[in-house]
Amino acid sequence: MNRERIFQVLMGPHVSEKAAIVADMNNQYVFKVAVDATKSEIRKSVEQLFKVNVEDVQTLKVKGKVKRNRFGYTTKPTWKKAYVRIAAGQDIDFAAAE
Repeated sequence: MNRERIFQVLMGPHVSEKAAIVADMNNQYVFKVAVDATKSEIRKSVEQLFKVNVEDVQTLKVKGKVKRNRFGYTTKPTWKKAYVRIAAGQDIDFAAAE
């Protein structure tokens, strides 16, 4: 996988209260990823970028909410997130990533 595709697949970490709980309990990290990204692409991207061993990848699409404004109804974009479980004893440091 080329370096350009790695940065197209991984858009960044998804920071939330649930993501922090999952990271502490299950050694999983949550990423916002491209809608067209596959599990194997996500696995390879995380392994190459952060130099860790990925055990499991779970993905889900977050449907965009319908919002109402003065012009009528609009829809926020649908996006995809991935729960990535890494091997025990390994850690991802987002500040020290390449």
